[in-house]
This record gives sequence, C-alpha cells and structure tokens, in this order.
Amino acid sequence: MSSTRRDFLKRSMALAAAAAVTNPADLFARQTGNIFKSKSKSPGPDKMVLTFKPFEARMKHVFTISGSSRSTTPIVLTQISYQGYTGYGEASMPPYLGESTASVMDFLRRVDLSQFSSPFQMEEILTYVDSITTNNTAAKCAVDIALHDLCGKLMGQPWWKIWGWTNQDLISTCATVGLALTPDGSLDKPKIREKTKETLEFNLIKVKLGNSEEVDKGMITTIREVTDLPIFIDANQGWPEKGYALEMIEWLAERGVEMIEQPMPRLLLDEAAWLRDRSPLPIMADEACQRLSDVRNLHGAYDGINIKLMKCTGMREAREMISVAKALNMRLMMGCMTETSCAISAAAQFASQLEWADLDGNWLIANDVFSGMKVVDGYITLEDKPGIGVEPL
Repeated sequence: MSSTRRDFLKRSMALAAAAAVTNPADLFARQTGNIFKSKSKSPGPDKMVLTFKPFEARMKHVFTISGSSRSTTPIVLTQISYQGYTGYGEASMPPYLGESTASVMDFLRRVDLSQFSSPFQMEEILTYVDSITTNNTAAKCAVDIALHDLCGKLMGQPWWKIWGWTNQDLISTCATVGLALTPDGSLDKPKIREKTKETLEFNLIKVKLGNSEEVDKGMITTIREVTDLPIFIDANQGWPEKGYALEMIEWLAERGVEMIEQPMPRLLLDEAAWLRDRSPLPIMADEACQRLSDVRNLHGAYDGINIKLMKCTGMREAREMISVAKALNMRLMMGCMTETSCAISAAAQFASQLEWADLDGNWLIANDVFSGMKVVDGYITLEDKPGIGVEPL
C-alpha cells in the first residue's frame, strides 16, 4: 500500500473516530482542534481575512473571436487566510462578462468574512456572497475558489478526492486557435498556420468561428493544411439564421469537426431546438448557460452545457449544475476564460465528470503566476495536492 494511501486512510480513521464522539455537522466548523491541521503551520488569525490585488494577463497572441479582439485580460487575484493557511482564487474579466477590475474590487471590499467563525461554513458563506449583488459572477467566483482551496488545505485533501472522484485516466483538453486577420480584414493564413502548429502537443483543437462564411471556411481549410486533429467549434453566437447554421454544421462535420458550441444567439431557444433536431453534431450551450437556473431551460434545445466557473460563481454551483445536467441526460463540458493556473486548476477538479474540456486559459497567457494543473500528452493531470493543487510562482 502506498504511503499516500496509508496517510489518507489514517486521516479517514481519525475523522471517523472524531465523528463518533462529536456532532459530525460541527466537526469541520470548529476553529480549533482540526484533525487534519499540520503542526508545522505557524499560528494565524482566528477569523478569515480576504485580500485581493489586480493583475493583467498578457496573451501570447492577440485573441480574436466573433465581435472582439484583445491582447490582455484583466484579472483580480484573491487570498483568504485563516490560522496559518491561505487559499487562492481569481476573477477573470473578459469584456462580454460586463465586469472590470474596478467592479470586482468594489464587490470584494463589500465581502465581510469576519462574521463567520469557520471557513467550513461554506454553504452559508457562499450564499451570503451571492446575495451581495445580482451579478458580479466572476467576483463571487474569486471568493468561492479561494474558500475551496483553503478548506481543502485545512483537510489536507484535493477537491477531486473530497468529492469521491478520481484523478486517473482523465480526458484531454483542447487548445484554442483564435482568429487572425490582416490589416485589410482578410484571413491571415500564415498566422493561423503558426497558431495551429503550437497546438500540436494537444489531442484536440478548438476553433473560434462565427464570422463571414469566407473567413470561417478559410479558417478550417487552413488548419486542415497543418493537422487532422479533431476539432471543436465555438461560434460565439455568430450564426443567427438557423438554416445557415445548419449548412455550416453539415459542412464542418465533413471536415473532422466533432462538436459545436453556441452557434446561435443565446436567447433563440426555439431556433436552437430546431437546429439540434437536425444537426449531425452535438450542440453545446455556452453563452446560453450561465448559472444553475439555466440548465433545465436548455434541456431539449441543446445536447449539453459548457460550464464556466467565472459565469456560475464558482465550484459550489458548478457541482450543482453537473448534478442537474446528469439527471437530465445532458452532456457535460467545462470551459474557461483567459485565466491563470489558479482558476484552471479549480476547474480541473471536475475533469472525471466531463465528456469534454476546454481548459487552456493558462496556456494562452505568457505570464502565469501559479503552478497547478498540468497537461501531459494532451491529457489533464491532477496531482494529489490539497485544495485546488496550486502554488504561487
């Protein structure tokens, strides 16, 4: 038996023994006497302390999708400290989320964690955080991830293991090829070939479409000059006419494309259902799927959902969305924004529950500030490290 397995069994036996003599609901809610706490940790505050700071992620390439381009993404990095432990989180704010560094930091200033006696009051804490405003989902996610990381560290276990899942034989993640245009607006084919060659360490490619027919088909034709790897398409709501969307999907299906994300505008549910009934490829909801309340409404209009932590407020709600989607026999994908390895590692905790993953946000940036989830031979790998498994660089 491995030492890791022995250590886990010892912790489990200690927990069972403690539960036999105390109220199990209170076991993790105590401020002192945590059976998993390392004696090597220096004492810290008895109340949780939330801190945060702005960070600018620099893209390796200008990132262009249907409707916008950017070379940087604003991020706010968070920490929650408690009794010598620190949990890390982040909020990533691509333009379409409607959040900014200023709005996230303003939200985080309103979060008062001192009213809670223990980080293990997770349900109560995150319900409170969600109630502060109606939106600000990325800001809420920054607290959620940091809290999960903190509690995992206090327990000495990663979240994939706490949830009873596995880190073995996980799925591949795709790598994204964004649009590249010349100054006159035509497709920059040499740049597309360069971007495509950089993805060849992965097993899947994700391509951003939703532009003119000439540009969209030119993207795929150019990529196919470089590789025959399977392709996922994210149209970013770029095909508003259902007949044209179907024609594009049929053309793509003949060229090694395996799945389509959000081909039509998110509010066109009847049109999406029409398309899904006729499409030769599975249709996944992306912009149409924001939070838990959306999942049931999308049943029948889409084959499945793409969950993103920044849209759904974090790990707690993502797990609930997975449970509902499975009950509805919907297919599951986890996506990301442009993020550091902090948020990517949080999302990767769900890898064993997914059919598809698009967790390349840290690969797309040139200045990552965390070490965490690794992609090996194109596959997601998760180490047996506590919390979300990240360390600051």
